[in-house]
Amino acid sequence: MAVLPIAKVGNPILRNISTPVDVETIGSRTFQTFLDDMFETMVENDGIGLAAPQVARSTQVVVMDCSGDNGFPKTILINPKILFYGPQQTEMWEGCLSIDNLRGQVTRPSMIRVQALDQHGVLQEWDASGLYAVCIQHEMDHLLGKLFIDRMTDMSTLTQLQEFDTYWKDESTQEV
Repeated sequence: MAVLPIAKVGNPILRNISTPVDVETIGSRTFQTFLDDMFETMVENDGIGLAAPQVARSTQVVVMDCSGDNGFPKTILINPKILFYGPQQTEMWEGCLSIDNLRGQVTRPSMIRVQALDQHGVLQEWDASGLYAVCIQHEMDHLLGKLFIDRMTDMSTLTQLQEFDTYWKDESTQEV
């Protein structure tokens, strides 16, 4: 496995719409190694989610993992679609491996139904809520060329990580 370089804000690949993965390639050793490399890159950079454009691959692939009480299971999304957005909204602090040292509040639906291929190319469908739903939406935005700062409605909450830790973190119960 390898830690891949993270594309940073300003890199044009982060603003492109990603192409679907050819289902025939999912079982290949090259593709499976790419998934392993994405997980290693995410963990090495202290992330809970990573989309392929963030490692300079314009394909519809997302990996996620967040252990703990309010966490969610290891997840792979290939060619994902959100089928349903619940009516209730939640506001959470979001950050991004492609936008160093910044956090901001983003409002998103608190429940979604998602459909995606898994690491074996099998179509899966499930409901996600809370942090899990927010993280899926955040990572899927990368596949559409969007960053969390594009979803912020109140730019006054945009803060450097050090100031977030000093002034805001205690007020925040969850963070993406």
